[in-house]
Amino acid sequence: MSPFRVICAAFSFCLLALPAWAEIKIKEVVSPGGIVAWLVEDHSIPFAALELRFRGGTSLDQAEKRGATYLMTGLLEEGAGDLSAQEFARELESLAAGFSYDANRDTVSISAQFLTENRDAAVDLLRKTIHEPRFDQDALDRVRAQVLAGLRSDEKDPNEIAGRQFSQIAYGDHPYGSNGEGSIETVSALTRQDMFDAHEAALAADRLFVGAVGDITAEELGALLDTLLGDLPKEGGAIPERAEVTIDGGITIIDYDTPQSVALFGHVGIDLDDPRYFAAFLLNQILGGGSFNSRLMTEVREKRGLTYGIYSYLVPRDLAAVYMGSVASDNSKMAETVEVIQTEWAKLAANGVSAEELADAKTYLTGAYPLRFDGNSRIASILAGMQMDDLPIDYVETRNDKVNAVTLEDVNRVAAEILLPDNLHFVIVGRPEGLQSTN
Repeated sequence: MSPFRVICAAFSFCLLALPAWAEIKIKEVVSPGGIVAWLVEDHSIPFAALELRFRGGTSLDQAEKRGATYLMTGLLEEGAGDLSAQEFARELESLAAGFSYDANRDTVSISAQFLTENRDAAVDLLRKTIHEPRFDQDALDRVRAQVLAGLRSDEKDPNEIAGRQFSQIAYGDHPYGSNGEGSIETVSALTRQDMFDAHEAALAADRLFVGAVGDITAEELGALLDTLLGDLPKEGGAIPERAEVTIDGGITIIDYDTPQSVALFGHVGIDLDDPRYFAAFLLNQILGGGSFNSRLMTEVREKRGLTYGIYSYLVPRDLAAVYMGSVASDNSKMAETVEVIQTEWAKLAANGVSAEELADAKTYLTGAYPLRFDGNSRIASILAGMQMDDLPIDYVETRNDKVNAVTLEDVNRVAAEILLPDNLHFVIVGRPEGLQSTN
């Protein structure tokens, strides 16, 4: 095996490394320059993971520039500083390091993994992508073509069609109401200058959150952060105001020639910082949170055979919250599927859950929580996310206690408050028999 393959094999193993669940101790680090990060030290393997999050995401785009932040993020590794895209890729490979970049409605994320022996060189390379992106026209054209191909494919994907329509209904003219990846029209019109503008708006110190895990001390991390991020602009682009979620009950059908309809359904949700959130979290697990024992799975799949799977989920974004669900069913069965969902939603709002259901949900959610911490990179991502959500530094230790503290009375009170069966709106893509749009 070549030396490079040995390094790559070691790197792949390091991706799986993590402290034991009971040993995850988070400390706050403040660099000499004032950059705050959360760190979990683990010196068992010479490897570290770094997660950078910038609040704002694709919601920063102006309506006529939708897709700019997403496209810009995809170009950060397509050449930086004095390195072309090909030279950058070769340098990254030679370091056995890994960088990834992503953007969603609320966040631009930069993830990095590197071996201790290559830390300085890896950080120098990462710094170039953050501070000196090239946005060469040939790279812009190439990545734009990839994005456009994805957008054209999405136009034929029933799930994507349903998601975009539901977002439009839920959020209206707010940036959440349109596709963060942009449209064919807006992406086609984006210029190289738009990439520089999006970069300046998105990557700034006033919206930065950092998580780090692995073979690095607090002192070393502080110096690294100042080197990597000390020159960030102090302020980025203006983050939009909160979205007003105004979903009325009803059905929207989008005609699509397919034997199986897909549906998204939902209404206004509950924010992550709402004191009722843990009760709502348990409530959702019982209603349709992914377990085969959920009410929706039992009633829609097990008893009636209307679908292979049905799920509900809380979606508490930075600027709005919705409570949603998804299902797919044969065109001939979708009408009955909708009726059963409406019935179960109303039944749970009126009658609540049982003590046994609540106990089972607590057992599942508290038992599954440690499984999230399945690698240094995943832990670093969790640390950054906790900060963005304004969670306390001891949240990992207290989270299951908060779940267990929820009472049956709490869950049933919250069920009556947040489940709004009359406001459920269904967006259905397909040709469902026996259903018509109500709007």
